[in-house]
Amino acid sequence: MSSSILFYLNGQRVVVDTPDLDMTLLQYLRQTGLTGTKLGCGEGGCGACTVMVSRYDTLTGQITHASVNACLCPLATIDGKHVITVEGLGTSARPHPVQERIALLHGSQCGFCTPGFVMSLYTLLRNKPNPTEHEIEECFDGNLCRCTGYRPILDAAKTFADVAWKQGTSAVLANGTVHVTESKNSGGCGIEGCCQLKEKKEKADTGCCKSKDSSDAGCCKSKDSSDPECCKSRADSGIAECVNQADVDKAAVIAKFQRYDPTQDLIFPPFLIRYAKQTTNPDEPHLGPLDIVSSDPQSWCKRYLRPFTLTGLLEALDQYPDAKLVAGNSEVGVEIKLKRSKFQTQIYANDIPELRQIKETAEGIEFGGNLTLAAFERALDEFGVKYGALQTQSLAALRENLRYFAGNQIRNVATIAGNIVTASPISDLNPVLLAAGAKLTLASVTGGQRVVAIEEFFLGYRRTAMQRNEVLVSVFVPFTSEFEVVRAFKQAKRKDDDIAIVTCGLRIKVDSDQRITDAAFAYGGVAPTTVLAKEAAQAALGGKWGDKSVLDGVLAACVQELRLDYAVPGGMAEYRTALTASFLLKFWAASCEQLGVACSESVDYDDDHRVVSKARQEYAPIEDRAIVGRGVAHLAALKQTTGEARYVDDMPALQGELHVGLVMSPYAHARILSIDGSPALALPGVVHVLTAKDVPGENHWNIFKDEEILPSDTVHYYGQPVALVIAASLKLAQDAARLVKVQYEQLPAILSVRDAVAQQSFFAETRQLVNGDVDAALQAADLVLEGSSFCGAQEHFYLETMGAVAVPKGEDGEIELFASTQNPTEAQMVVAEVLGVPAARVVCRVKRMGGGFGGKESRSVLIAAFAALGAHHSGRSVRIALDRDEDMQVSGQRHPFYGTWKVGVTREGKILALRARVYSNGGFSHDLSVGVLERAVSHIDNCYRIPATDIV
Repeated sequence: MSSSILFYLNGQRVVVDTPDLDMTLLQYLRQTGLTGTKLGCGEGGCGACTVMVSRYDTLTGQITHASVNACLCPLATIDGKHVITVEGLGTSARPHPVQERIALLHGSQCGFCTPGFVMSLYTLLRNKPNPTEHEIEECFDGNLCRCTGYRPILDAAKTFADVAWKQGTSAVLANGTVHVTESKNSGGCGIEGCCQLKEKKEKADTGCCKSKDSSDAGCCKSKDSSDPECCKSRADSGIAECVNQADVDKAAVIAKFQRYDPTQDLIFPPFLIRYAKQTTNPDEPHLGPLDIVSSDPQSWCKRYLRPFTLTGLLEALDQYPDAKLVAGNSEVGVEIKLKRSKFQTQIYANDIPELRQIKETAEGIEFGGNLTLAAFERALDEFGVKYGALQTQSLAALRENLRYFAGNQIRNVATIAGNIVTASPISDLNPVLLAAGAKLTLASVTGGQRVVAIEEFFLGYRRTAMQRNEVLVSVFVPFTSEFEVVRAFKQAKRKDDDIAIVTCGLRIKVDSDQRITDAAFAYGGVAPTTVLAKEAAQAALGGKWGDKSVLDGVLAACVQELRLDYAVPGGMAEYRTALTASFLLKFWAASCEQLGVACSESVDYDDDHRVVSKARQEYAPIEDRAIVGRGVAHLAALKQTTGEARYVDDMPALQGELHVGLVMSPYAHARILSIDGSPALALPGVVHVLTAKDVPGENHWNIFKDEEILPSDTVHYYGQPVALVIAASLKLAQDAARLVKVQYEQLPAILSVRDAVAQQSFFAETRQLVNGDVDAALQAADLVLEGSSFCGAQEHFYLETMGAVAVPKGEDGEIELFASTQNPTEAQMVVAEVLGVPAARVVCRVKRMGGGFGGKESRSVLIAAFAALGAHHSGRSVRIALDRDEDMQVSGQRHPFYGTWKVGVTREGKILALRARVYSNGGFSHDLSVGVLERAVSHIDNCYRIPATDIV
């Protein structure tokens, strides 16, 4: 067995001997200087870390390309693969067409998420050089953008789509005007929505001169609006001028694009094909099983095994029965990252061809357990076409739920087996498999193979019938018959890429008389595990499916059987119970229609699928302006799309640089009794554990000086940093922070704005806006309404978490700060006060941020102060870069509001008077809450003029 891995990175061979078993691909890339790949969330949810991973599939003999979340991809799993990052595509001087088009069509603003979008689109083009617009939109379903907005990103991406409007040729003349060259095959001028692509009747409605006479070669979109031949420029036409400067600017940009030539992309290294086939020469590296033992005593994972055969996997699991099986790492990676779970022995199972096989039988389809969900999707589509809709209803139901399962990057690595054996109570697949009557094949060294009905597989919350040394080999899904109906439904807080509130798979079978002979109603999200509503199914058996009384009995039995307690984990007890009946009602209507059964009620049962989005930007031309009013790409756009733009945590580490780990309070309000940092200091590489007593200057900060940098006596919110660990690496600093022993005495806490109002817990500052006689206006109103409203908190969710680098200059306490902050002046002033030095000795630099939205206006100052404290005490450069969960705990949120109001209106709906009492949850300290309250009071009337107001 080998203990080294070989892979290619942007076309270059890389060999890593005994890789760090705790290291992800993202950490490796950034450590080697490829910082274009970003850390946004660390759990596969935002797509900022997207890279393309290519492999040679020995089963199909084809090269596959997949977009992957590098933050969840263990480095050791990359053996035998080719990784391409955003830097591997091009540079700002010579960008790849994907990078160029996103940059020049304004698809990048803060730019932090942009490399992820670039790599998602690039991967799609590698798999399909001429995608549809729908495929382009779907390729981004695992990517989030907080500031740019998706219209310009999609505008740029859709220039690659195989649609007629982009096939025309536009060119920019020497004088800067746009000239459109058309041919009989071009179909358009290069601008989306070109009138030449519309039907004659539609053209006539737009007033386009091309619609008057088919022999007319001109198009009003390619002419000046003053052209007397353009029908839209006539004063009597009643039609506005046809020039939209946005279209003109866009056509000018499109004209400059380089042509996309797939043959010029980086090829898959031929050596890796021989490597995968195990046909390399004797003097060359060869692919084999891996057995890597960590030499780091602090490593969470001590041993990593990668077998190549099912037999090898079973033997490894028999030898290490407590080992954690890893395939896509989408679940295990999150447990390690967020729950700090430690799996000392891990077995990687995703390179075993036997577990990716698909077998077709007369009764159904057997899917290998380690098929990725993306490959599963493709297979379901193929079988639906091959066998027809009647036989593949269970497969179609699985496909329907996969449509909204996570994002592409997750589906490209997550597996069927992983989704099943995780036994999540809100699994999207398990209810459908349960309703379909699927069978699971399990295997072990001692017990051989056995088949288990999925109905018997789930025993409780995250518990299954699998033995310690068993693996899930395959899943058999039976075909459906002519008189059978299977459907899947899912309700989440949003349509795409979200976990279910309630999900279900529903199936019935009837005889020729339309009487129910079999039924299975499976639900997730209503019990500790996926469950069958057996009483509801029993109520249906023998009844005639179109009979309203049968439906009423089934619904009543379902609600009774699956009723949730008010205090159920996850809340929304009544809503979730109602969803179970709602899904059954939808299923009843759908199945009645499919079976040709007359039913007494009309129910809208089809879930609307998102159609291809359409958007348009419009602005008028401004004469005699070179920049203002023009669609000009910003200066850093190409740097952002190529990964060259540097953010704070992208800066190269200085020699001897240290990192900050936060010791965070587990209580919302508590008195600190003692802090013992000795267990952390005992670890090699830990330099300091800093507390409030280590602040050399002023420990209080913000406008009102009512908040401490590090708490000296009392913590005031959950997650408040109480101590800082300064260590040689981020991982070591975070691990050591969890060893610091802090004793607390819990104190009463007020956790909501309503509780604060009830207990009269207020800051002294109030703001009041009075206008007119409110009492008189209310008396004169036809209608007086009163009530209360609540608006919850909101994360700012900048893609780049807060961070800073503090560099001591070596004399007179001078510090140079590089911070991701919206307020460099306050960062300078507060750090100077904290260190007890004049402000002139602190320099704060901000080149760019990966988003802020007000969230980095004041709270980022605290983070900069932490880095500065570490630099002050160590005399070395200190870096702090928060993980997403840390950032969300430390930074706070936009303010929750609660208000009571009375409003007087006329019968015609005119507002006469408003009396409101507005309460803002400002947290434990003032911070910027007074300014936020002032804005709320002055803007509460929105765009309306209310004659009489009394707002406090």
